[in-house]
Parts: sequence; structure tokens; C-alpha cells
Amino acid sequence: MSKVDEFRALHLRRAQGDPLILPGPWDAASARALAEAGFPALATPSAGVAASLGYADGATPAGEMFAAVARITRAVDVPVSADVEGGYGLAPKELVERLLEAGAVGCNVEDSGDGGVLKDPHEHAEYLAEIRSAAAGLLFLNARVDTFVHGDGDPERAIERAALYVAAGADCIYPILAATGLLPLLRAGIEGPLNALARLDGDGPSPAALGGLGATRVTFGPGLQRRATSAVREASKALMS
Repeated sequence: MSKVDEFRALHLRRAQGDPLILPGPWDAASARALAEAGFPALATPSAGVAASLGYADGATPAGEMFAAVARITRAVDVPVSADVEGGYGLAPKELVERLLEAGAVGCNVEDSGDGGVLKDPHEHAEYLAEIRSAAAGLLFLNARVDTFVHGDGDPERAIERAALYVAAGADCIYPILAATGLLPLLRAGIEGPLNALARLDGDGPSPAALGGLGATRVTFGPGLQRRATSAVREASKALMS
């Protein structure tokens, strides 16, 4: 079984309350630590990678992001999906080529652009369809829906956008920052796997609880990278004392 087939299979026939947990490595060392801990797959967070490279979220040059993803995929044997933000203005064919060259088996593509403006959902669906076609089954496409972070927060609008993306060939839908209480409604209205964001500070449902509400998979954004940075900060204080 190829890595992309392995990754795709991890999303299928999951029991309620047992979502696929995909922690987010930001460099090769963190990727190795997560793989050694037993996670079957990983998903890079663009904000975490950006911070590790000295950039603000959304400001990482495409070349540096793909190079970081390549270092992560070389470090582990498990499948790795890459957050490529809005696609960096690349044509679908080039985006797919660069993802495959970096060793990724999947990608996360968001539907908002510069300044946090939501893209026209029909145009974005066409972009996703072209990615799907260019990938020819070699990438698992996670379509991020930004209604709850940049839009009006209307779950029906999120479901409408999701339907267009699923029809375009998206393998999974990610309504980032959707309120926990909306997950059952989103689950009922969205076809296929559903990605939910979990917090690592204890201020929110556990991954299992998110699974019980309808999440197929759970990611953490830059949570792990920020926790690691906080640990270094605390250790530094001890060293200075």
C-alpha cells in the first residue's frame, strides 16, 4: 500500500469517538518525536512552521515552506500532510508537483486570501478540482472552510461552501474554529471526513469528545510548537536565575 493510500485509509470507517489524531510537527526533530510516540500520520501546521523559520503566520515564502515540509517527510516513515495555506498563488499543477517533490501525501488548502477575505466559493471549488485532477490520486485534499474565522460564522454558509468543495473532489472538510456545539450540525450537513481543531491548554473538548460530536480527524494547529516554545522559555528563566 502506498503512503497516500495508507493515509486515506486512516480516515475511513472510524468509530464515533475514535477520530484520527494528527499532531503537527514544525521541524524534523519534532516529527521524529511524534512518529516515535506511535502516531500513524502527521499534519504540518503552517503557523508552527512559520514560527520555527522566524516568520509571522502567513508570511513564509513558498520555497521555505516546501523545504521545511521536505525535511519533515525525510525524517519519518509515516505519511505527512502539509498545510500550504492558500496555495501561495501557484497554479494547481505546480502546487501538486512541489508537494509531491517535498514528499507530502496530502495538503490543507484554505478558502481565504490576503487580508482574511473569503474567496468566491465557486472559483475556489474550481481551484480545488484542478488540484485534484493534477494530483491524480496522489494527494489527500483537505479543504479548509474559513467561515468561522473570516466570515460571518453562519454554519449554513459553511455547509454550502463545503458541498461545493466535496463536489470538486475534496477528501476532507476542515471548518476551522467552528464552535464545538456546531459540530453535530456540520457533521449532518457535510459529506465525508470532517476535521476539527483541538486545543492543548485543556480549555476545550478532548479529541475523543470531538470525535463523539462528529469529527473524523483532529488536528492542533501550531499548538505543539507553541507549547514547546513555552517550555524553552520557562527553562531559560531557570537558567538565568
